[in-house]
Amino acid sequence: QFQLVESGGGLVQSGGSLRLSCAASGFALDNYAIGWYRQAPGKEREGVSCISPSGYVTNYLDSVKGRFAISRELASKNMAYLQMNNLNAEDTAIYYCAADKRPFGSCHDLKTVEKNWGQGTQVTVSS
Repeated sequence: QFQLVESGGGLVQSGGSLRLSCAASGFALDNYAIGWYRQAPGKEREGVSCISPSGYVTNYLDSVKGRFAISRELASKNMAYLQMNNLNAEDTAIYYCAADKRPFGSCHDLKTVEKNWGQGTQVTVSS
């Protein structure tokens, strides 16, 4: 059974950093495009970052470029991460990781295909 579990959220001051983790079970993370998404109160969910199955392709929401970095640790750990630096109040949201349900898809396809989702982790940035 595919399962994704996020952790690492919390309360941080503006300018601070957090690293979110996404633990995958039931499938090998390296075969799937992985994305981080967020949803702020009263707003629609938006894509923050994606990493391709190969790990060679990554993309980012314009507002987080240069501040966030997506990565993953394969083999026995089967984890994905989102390093978030220089956080500001606009980054406050629930953050979710998601995996393409199809193996070997692309980050471009991840925008529209059906995905497996984690339960989310809250990130709150105080100004």
